[in-house]
Amino acid sequence: MSATPLHRLYNHYSELPFSMRILYSGALCILGMGYLFAIIYLTHVYAGRDGKPGLSEEDLVVAYSGTGKGSRLEAALRGPMSTMLPAEEANALVSWVQKGADRPTYETFIRPTIEKRCMTCHDGSNPHLINLGGYDNIKKVTEQDTGTDIFTLVRVSHIHLFGMTFIFFLVGTIFSHAYVRPLWFKYLVMGLPLLCVAIDISSWYLVKIYHPFAYATMAAGAVQGLSFAIMWVISMYQMWIGKTPKAVLQRSENQGVVIG
Repeated sequence: MSATPLHRLYNHYSELPFSMRILYSGALCILGMGYLFAIIYLTHVYAGRDGKPGLSEEDLVVAYSGTGKGSRLEAALRGPMSTMLPAEEANALVSWVQKGADRPTYETFIRPTIEKRCMTCHDGSNPHLINLGGYDNIKKVTEQDTGTDIFTLVRVSHIHLFGMTFIFFLVGTIFSHAYVRPLWFKYLVMGLPLLCVAIDISSWYLVKIYHPFAYATMAAGAVQGLSFAIMWVISMYQMWIGKTPKAVLQRSENQGVVIG
């Protein structure tokens, strides 16, 4: 165990009021649930875009840079939207796209399927979803797939930057009360995910230029998740299960402070 002295402003969980520990624990539980659901959602959205099960770097390449050969509609039907309509209807849509997406066939056969299966979500009321109402709108997504457009990336980027910074700032603040040695490990776990947020966002754009940057996206996301898990587990353990560190007890005895 390192003999590094405690900082004069450092307070261990055992030195905090009971009310703060309840608040910290509640926040960690809610954020933990949110992070778990986010992972499930991202896996659902991106996995399978390359036509293979599971999430891979190729799925990210398709998502951000496009397939370079198919259309956005085809990529969606083969990937995240594959469970939203029967296989025969999806195949009919793909076949129509590959044959040129003509208007007569759309009016006769395609529009009924779109209205039945897609318009509940893709009616244009949600700015985050593609509007599939009318031939002109659906024609746009039958063109060559070039991945997520820059404007959409910018919109998602600023939301992601604000959200992830808030999450890791809050979790890091709670984790700062943990007694962890060596100190460099604690600093690394707190600081690295914030750096990885910047790497993650930047790699979305870089994948369009050089596909191997998809590995940077996956690595940055993995580090963020691992750091979150480490801070969450250590914080909850030391708040409610672990014993008060000897260094903290010794300081309290010297100062005549009662820990509880």
